[in-house]
Amino acid sequence: MENSNHNCSLRGGKEDSRGALVVLEGLDRCGKTTQSTRLVANLERLGHSAELWRFPDRTTSVGQMISSYLSNKSQLDDHTIHLLFSANRWEKRSLMESKLKSGITLVVDRYSYSGVAFSSAKGLDIEWCKAPEIGLLAPDLVVYLDIPPEKAAERGGYGGERYEQLEFQKKVGQNYQVLRGPTWKIIDACSPMEDIEEQLQNMALDCVKTCQEGKPLSCRWSC
Repeated sequence: MENSNHNCSLRGGKEDSRGALVVLEGLDRCGKTTQSTRLVANLERLGHSAELWRFPDRTTSVGQMISSYLSNKSQLDDHTIHLLFSANRWEKRSLMESKLKSGITLVVDRYSYSGVAFSSAKGLDIEWCKAPEIGLLAPDLVVYLDIPPEKAAERGGYGGERYEQLEFQKKVGQNYQVLRGPTWKIIDACSPMEDIEEQLQNMALDCVKTCQEGKPLSCRWSC
């Protein structure tokens, strides 16, 4: 699923130093939010410019519609909500590119993979789900925090939103297996929090170094 990841190069001429696009993925309650926050703090402590982004971004008008749906305050067709999730990423694409080119590393809590994994768990065709994501920026690093759905369900706050249902999360996990590419990094999300933090930091620092050396930006899946 990753072999067409780099069909669209966004290099502007000479190879320029830039920030890295680091994405954390995983089931609900796998620890992404905690670890992404810690990673940004650690990168900044080491002298790197970094920002934490989350999708959905609930601050936008599209994001507010998504938030209402996730909190069970509104009902939407499965195709409609999938396209809204994708639109939420698209409305941030230009800013994302400019931030990266200015040298800022973006640590992103959920990205295109979540959209595809969750929507296809509802029975939507996986290729249809991927189509609206084509042309979004490709991550330089995808880290999957791996946790059994049963373990995630034992964590505090589980069940507060629409998708936090055990059987549904099992389907999401299966879809992540389909999407997972050979370049993904896998971390055991049941490990001690400090161990996860250290592994993630080391992976991110290697990625940041590569991007500072001039790795060109590319697009998601194909372009």
